[in-house]
Amino acid sequence: MKHFLKNRPKTPSGRESSSSGMKWKVIVSLFILSFGSFVGMFFYYGFDPGLLASLSFYQNLANPSVRIVRIQEGLRKEEIADIMAQKLNWDEKTKLEFVNAHLALNSPNLEGRYFPKTYLIQKDEDPLGVTAVMLREFSKENGKVKKPKSTQVINQDTALKIASIVQREAAGKSDMKLISGIIWNRLFNGMKLQIDATLQYAKGSEEEGWWQKVEPEDKNIESYYNTYMYTGLPPSPIANPGLSAIDAAYNPQKTSCLFYLHDKKRKIHCSKTYEEHKKNIDRYY
Repeated sequence: MKHFLKNRPKTPSGRESSSSGMKWKVIVSLFILSFGSFVGMFFYYGFDPGLLASLSFYQNLANPSVRIVRIQEGLRKEEIADIMAQKLNWDEKTKLEFVNAHLALNSPNLEGRYFPKTYLIQKDEDPLGVTAVMLREFSKENGKVKKPKSTQVINQDTALKIASIVQREAAGKSDMKLISGIIWNRLFNGMKLQIDATLQYAKGSEEEGWWQKVEPEDKNIESYYNTYMYTGLPPSPIANPGLSAIDAAYNPQKTSCLFYLHDKKRKIHCSKTYEEHKKNIDRYY
């Protein structure tokens, strides 16, 4: 222990860095986990997901029956299945059971409800058990979102579809409510959404990649997820959104814009007319 303390990183002023100090405290505490995984679950909840993921090695030493699994925002269920398979040592059959968990649960497509966060999961947990954990977390977090009084305007299915699109399209949280407002405007005006992310979902595959670049010819793909071809929202969410995107879907920014794009620096620019939008394309591309 003295050796570790002696070699802790210093700040330029010579003091031990707070980040290093936190990691040290976490590492020490992780060994307490050998007394039970419940202690670990309580301990981990308040810490930064990036820090937790970086300390997976120490956690596995302390309690080899538990795995830290970080699920990022905006992944589709197949990508989540890949992460779970890697962390929990699932084979292809078990991974497929996770992807098709909605069939075993006699539920609609669960895409959009696998809540993204850092989880502590027993290493021998089966696909339905993992699904149940993620769905419970979704219900808990979704309950925190301020929702309009009338669910006739925005029901949960609609909100999740929009939230998943917002999650994939936004450059950051600051864009989300504006993009949501533009999506709602296009829906209310009976316009096709013409959003690349939905087309990426339609053409995604394990072999070629889940989020391939959209080519001009892809706009002719016959799929209800092709919002260049079909009016309205896709049949299901296209990814699993985080809390900010869900909040944006329920609480869009008021705007008169109908079009948007991101420039090369990922700054968003919106416009009210197609003519203005074309000018933005010429200006920023």
